Amino acid sequence: MLSPPVSCLDPASEALCAIDVARGVTRMLLRHELTAIPEVPLDGGRRADLMALDSRGQIVIVEIKVSRADLLGDGKWQDYLAHCDRFYWAVPAGFDASPIDGAAFLPERTGLIVADRYDAAILREARTDPLAAPVRKRCTLAFARRAARRLIAVHDPEAVQPF
Repeated sequence: MLSPPVSCLDPASEALCAIDVARGVTRMLLRHELTAIPEVPLDGGRRADLMALDSRGQIVIVEIKVSRADLLGDGKWQDYLAHCDRFYWAVPAGFDASPIDGAAFLPERTGLIVADRYDAAILREARTDPLAAPVRKRCTLAFARRAARRLIAVHDPEAVQPF
């Protein structure tokens, strides 16, 4: 049996750490009436770590970072802004998130969440920049169809193609 890592920030456990952060963020989003799904492909070949939809139809994207190298080397994240009303960074507790306060990470636009496997807290709210109606419709329909296909795959794995 595998033992849990000493720290979520242990480089050997980055994948497990990212799963834990996603779990905690998803739980927190649910409490705020947002329903999230992980690993959401976007137009242009990008993939959001978490995408959530609220009761008003606003779309939130959360990008999870568990290593400083991944955070500083991520040159694609600004592409996500065209697919959401709000954008958050999510990091594990104890992570040095100081670079996210720098101008390159658009702190006036992006929010910051700290999470563990059980819960999360918003340290900085994200600014809302409403999507254009046609973009919102396209993103919402893609979200709904992807969520439905994933649910079908749980009940009948042979019914759907891999997504």
